[in-house]
Amino acid sequence: MSGTPPARRTVLRAAALAPAVGLGLTACSSGDGSNRSVPTAPVDLGKADDVKVGASKLYKDSNVVVSRISDDEYKAYSTICTHARCPIQNLEGHKLVCQCHGSQFDAMNGKVLKEPAVEPLVELPVKVENGKIVAGPEKNA
Repeated sequence: MSGTPPARRTVLRAAALAPAVGLGLTACSSGDGSNRSVPTAPVDLGKADDVKVGASKLYKDSNVVVSRISDDEYKAYSTICTHARCPIQNLEGHKLVCQCHGSQFDAMNGKVLKEPAVEPLVELPVKVENGKIVAGPEKNA
């Protein structure tokens, strides 16, 4: 190929790399078709007593994790990884593990435990209403 003009060589190299780039983008996706967004309105997550004091619970369908700090204090965080926006699907005790690239977060405070993520999880407003956990921003009037 030494007689191939540089422009053609560049085009051929780019064409050869295109499938690899596509695979890289696919690896960054969750692969499960799940929602990659933070709640934009309050979400009813179920009974408050489902989260015991000192425990955390992952709500995969809502992309939220709730931790109960004390009898009347709850913390909620988005489970959209701050590294590549993958929805986190794995909670081990208080440790959230992103399946895309291995980032880890503390479910009690949202802080990064292991990179590649460097930004903490987004904290969400959370309250208990009528015995149910409600997380996410208030509806706009």
